[in-house]
Formats: sequence, structure tokens, C-alpha cells
Amino acid sequence: MREREIEKYLVDRVKGMGGMALKFVSPGCTGVPDRLVILPGGKIGFLELKAPGEVPRKEQSHRIRQLRRLGCKSGFADSRQDVDWFLYSMTTRIPVRGGMPDLQRTGGRDEV
Repeated sequence: MREREIEKYLVDRVKGMGGMALKFVSPGCTGVPDRLVILPGGKIGFLELKAPGEVPRKEQSHRIRQLRRLGCKSGFADSRQDVDWFLYSMTTRIPVRGGMPDLQRTGGRDEV
């Protein structure tokens, strides 16, 4: 599976939930997540997408942690399951499942 397939899955899932998954680009600010996810009810999150087994670069991990410190839901996904867990955590406002790898090793997948 390629990154673009995971990205298409995210876009389709979010659209099916009545939301938008906008491509996010911020000139002059490196490492911003790939997608700005907006769900009904004003739920907003930032998601970096990777091919299976890949992890965010150092500046991407830094940006994910920075967004979290500001109170934003942010993380990365390298599988359809990760996308589903991210969306679940956005809709329930609880952390992603406890079995996910810790932030130190993943560079920001999600909180444990």
C-alpha cells in the first residue's frame, strides 16, 4: 500500500462522515502535517500521512508535538487502521487506543 492510497482512504472516510480533509500547505513553515481534517461539530485535527512502516521526519514530529501543545488533535498514520483510530479519537475526544506505539518511538503517531 502506498501513501497516496492511505491519503485517498482518509479523504473518502472523512467525506463519508460529512467532513473535509483539506491538503494543508504552509509556505515558510516546514513540517506541517499533510491534511487538515474538519469534521461536523467543529472538530479539527492535523494528520501526517506516511507509507506503511515509515515515520515522520524530525521537523514533522516537532510540528505534531507543537500542535498538540497548542491543544490541537494531531498525529500521523501509516495504515488505514491508523486513519480509523485517528478519526475515532477526533469524534470521541479520547486518546487513541493504548496499544499504539509511544510518542518517543513514533515521533507523534498519537498519545498513548
